[in-house]
Amino acid sequence: MPYAGYGGFYFDPMYFVFLLPALLLTLYAQWRVQSSYSKWNQVRNSRNVTGADVARILLPRDGLQNVSVEEVPGQLTDHYDPSSDVLRLSPQVARQPSIAAMSIAAHEIGHAEQDREGYLWMKLRAGIVPFVNIGASLGYLIFFGGLFAQVPAIAWIGVLMVSAGAIFALVTLPVELNASSRAMRLLTESGLITSEAERDAAHDMLSAAALTYVAGAAQAVLTILYYVFLLLGQTSRHQDDR
Repeated sequence: MPYAGYGGFYFDPMYFVFLLPALLLTLYAQWRVQSSYSKWNQVRNSRNVTGADVARILLPRDGLQNVSVEEVPGQLTDHYDPSSDVLRLSPQVARQPSIAAMSIAAHEIGHAEQDREGYLWMKLRAGIVPFVNIGASLGYLIFFGGLFAQVPAIAWIGVLMVSAGAIFALVTLPVELNASSRAMRLLTESGLITSEAERDAAHDMLSAAALTYVAGAAQAVLTILYYVFLLLGQTSRHQDDR
């Protein structure tokens, strides 16, 4: 990554020292979720229910009749939209009676349940979205502008703005882990999971998905730490040159 120093911009190998662990974790998480999805998408669940069937069974049972179900293009694009009370499922999840489809649909219903209950971490995540958007669009420019101009105060403002993204990633972790926990409870209590082997399979699918959020949080935090390292290093050199 280029680094703003007294002689202009040059490549900083410390970038990889900070970010390589997160990069490796991200690659592993992507491989894990794709591997688990490919595996359990080929295994039919014992109740022979599709993701759409799971939604039709669980939503009324959980008092979520107001939540509608729609298909959305793509793979692993499944999500719950709290702004419109819509559960959106990808075609493979909506139409296939696999363990993967059942698990993913239940996970998104877990988010709908969080929304209905006003789950604290979900409300907090939604509340910081505007700050994340501002930080993503301006924070990096302000940070590198301050670093290049050797004005630490401006660079620190950039760090604070970019930090909103790291906070968002950290807040997302309990939201996703809790949704997976709810999914397992919903599938078990409704009788959609009928054996210990099926429970283990669903847990494997949901755990693999959760790992992607762990990797995202690690990458966001380590990026901020790298920026702080750059800024502290520049500040120290500036004081030595006085």
